[in-house]
Amino acid sequence: MLDQGGRSIVALMTALMVAIFAFQLNASMLSPALATMERELNTTSDQIGLTQTVFFTAAALFSLFLPRLADLVGRKKVLLGILIATTLGCVVSALAPNVTVLMLGRILQGAAGPVVPMCLIMLHVRVTEEKRYAKLMSILTSVNGGIAGIDAILGGWLAGNFGFRSVFWTMAVIGLVAIVLVGVATEESTAQDTPRMDWLGVVCLGIAFLAAYLAINEIQKLGAANWLVVIIEIIVAAVFFVVFWQVESRSKAPMVSTVYLKQRRTWGLLSTTLLTMTGVFAIMNGVIPAIAQDTKLWSGMGADVVSFVTLTPYAIVGLLFGIAAGQLASRFGYLKVLRVGLVVSLLGALFGIVVAHDPSVWILVAISVLLGLSYAGTANIMLNGLGIVLSPKDNTGYLPGMNAGAFNLGAGLSFAILYAFMTSLSASHGSVAGYSAAMIAGAVLLVAAFGCSYLIPQPEDERE
Repeated sequence: MLDQGGRSIVALMTALMVAIFAFQLNASMLSPALATMERELNTTSDQIGLTQTVFFTAAALFSLFLPRLADLVGRKKVLLGILIATTLGCVVSALAPNVTVLMLGRILQGAAGPVVPMCLIMLHVRVTEEKRYAKLMSILTSVNGGIAGIDAILGGWLAGNFGFRSVFWTMAVIGLVAIVLVGVATEESTAQDTPRMDWLGVVCLGIAFLAAYLAINEIQKLGAANWLVVIIEIIVAAVFFVVFWQVESRSKAPMVSTVYLKQRRTWGLLSTTLLTMTGVFAIMNGVIPAIAQDTKLWSGMGADVVSFVTLTPYAIVGLLFGIAAGQLASRFGYLKVLRVGLVVSLLGALFGIVVAHDPSVWILVAISVLLGLSYAGTANIMLNGLGIVLSPKDNTGYLPGMNAGAFNLGAGLSFAILYAFMTSLSASHGSVAGYSAAMIAGAVLLVAAFGCSYLIPQPEDERE
C-alpha cells in the first residue's frame, strides 16, 4: 500500500506503532516490577513510587511543548530526539546503582510523553483523506491503553526471573528498534510557518502546569495532605497562567495564540478530556482493583491475579474495539462516536455500584470489558483524534500537546476526587458505601464531560 510519495503506508504505520510501543512500555511495563525494584535497590516503596511520579510528571511537561517545537524544527527530527532520550533513559535506569540515578533515568524516559500525539500528527501529514486517517489513527491510538495487558505481564515475568534491570533493557531494545524504523520509514515535515520557538511562553505554561500537577499530587494524600502547600501551589499555577496569557498576547510568534485559546476547539476539547479522565481513570485503575482484593466483601483476590481479571480484559477489549471505533468515526464522525462512548462509560460507572454490592469474578470481568469498550476503545481514541483534526494548519502541535496535558491532569484529579469520596464514605458508612460514592462521583463527572462534548466544534471535513 503506497501513498502519493511512493512510500509504504504499512512501513510508516509499523514505525509509528513501534514508537508508541516504546512509550507504552515505559508507562506500564514497570507496574508489576515495583516491589522487585524496591528490594534490589534496598529502598522504600515511597521512593520507588516517587520515581513513577517523576516519570509521569516529566511526560506531562514534555507533552506541552515538544509537539509545537516539532512543528517548527521538524517532526521527524524531534520524534527521533524523543526516542533517543527515552532509550538513553532506559539504559541509565538499567544501570542505576541507587534511586537518585533511577529518577534521572525516568526523567529522560519522560521525554516519550508526547509520542502518541506526535505520531498522530505525522500520520495526518501523510494521510490527508480524513476517513482513511480516522481508521489508521484508531489503530495507533488503541495501543495507548495498554498492549492487551501483555506489557504488564511481561514486565512481571522479567522482573521475577531476571530482576528489574531486565525490564529496562527490554525497553531499551524496543527503543532502538523504534529509532531505526522511524529513521527509515518516516519523512520530515514542519508547519506552514516556522518562526522561533516561544521559550518564555513554554516556561510560564510549564511552571503553571507543574504547580497544578503538584497540588493534585498533594491533594491525593487526603488527611495527610499539607493544605498550605496545596494553596500556595494553586496560587502559583494561577499566577503563571495569567503571565503565560500576557506573554502570548504580546508575542509576535506565540507558542499558542490567545485567539486559539479563546476558541471552542481549545477549551471545549480540553474540558471534555479533563472531565472524562477524571471521571473514569481511577475507577479502572484504583477502585475496581480495590473491590477485587477486598476480603471483607467477598473471598477477594491476590494482587497477582487482579490484573488478569480487571486490567487485562480492559486492555484487550480496548485494543480490539479501538480499531472498530476508527471505522465508526470515519462513517458517523468523531463527535457522535465520542458521545456514545461517554454514555456507555457513564453506564459502566453506574454498573460499578452493583459490582461494589455483589462482587464476583465474572461481574468484575464484565465491568472491565464494558469500560474497556467504552473508554479505552472509544472515548480515549476519539479525544486523541479530535486533538489532531481540530488543530489549525499553522499550529498543529499546540492542541495535541495541551490535550495530552489534560489527560495527565485528569488522571491525577481522578484519584484525588474519587478517592476522597471513597475514603470519606468508607469511614462513616462502610466500604460498600465508599466504593459506591466513588462510582457516583465518576458518573457525575462523565455527565459533565458529555455536556462539554457539545461545546467541541465539528471537524471541518464533517461539516455539511
